[in-house]
Amino acid sequence: MQQTTQMGVNRTGAQMSPIDTETMERYAENMGPDSGIDDMNVPAESQPAADMRAQYIDAADPVGSVPLPGTLKGAMSTTVDKLTGNRPEVLIDKLGERLAFERTGTRLYELMIAKCKEMDTSAVDPDVLGTLMHFHDEEAEHFAMVDETMRAIGADPTAVTPCADVAGVTAMGVLQTIADPRTNFAQCLNALLTAEMTDNAGWELLIKLATETGHTEMAQKFQQALTEEEQHMATIRQWLERAVITEAT
Repeated sequence: MQQTTQMGVNRTGAQMSPIDTETMERYAENMGPDSGIDDMNVPAESQPAADMRAQYIDAADPVGSVPLPGTLKGAMSTTVDKLTGNRPEVLIDKLGERLAFERTGTRLYELMIAKCKEMDTSAVDPDVLGTLMHFHDEEAEHFAMVDETMRAIGADPTAVTPCADVAGVTAMGVLQTIADPRTNFAQCLNALLTAEMTDNAGWELLIKLATETGHTEMAQKFQQALTEEEQHMATIRQWLERAVITEAT
């Protein structure tokens, strides 16, 4: 595959059809926005679209729910948390999110490894594959750690919690980008960096949540995962910078 950015026959830009662009711009100006953000400025023609969105939002059910405890341990843990004034379902939901994200992270690195085996990445780092394999193994370890933690408090790691569902949908674009046979090394790194930045923020929030709800041992356990994820993010960012600058110069 072609790994470098090339100039070619690209007809997606407005400059390729200035006459049609003028017509499109006039139409857009006449129609105006249809977001419904400010109804006073929304033309009457587009108001039905905004009304329809509002109806769907009002009628929509939640994405899902956190399952009731299915074990005695889970019931006792939930009761203890409830007695302290906390809502344990929030912590379980965010644990489910991390579990889903770490599963996806493992798959992302599997895809990246397979792709890099067909590419020359020596200009970026002579041991790209070795580092990717190491990161892949750490993602798998993080998944196993969250799974173990959920079982320890009596939660069901096989259940798809609301945040886990949303995390899976959100990650689909990154997965599709790396799996696409047309994307080059830098483009894949850019997608992977998006995932790693989200992953880091997720671990930071989970550690704060665990601390605030009295699960200090859990928070300490997760700190190592955050440290490793920070290294993932820093490395991917460095690789991306090198790949782009190398290609440009």
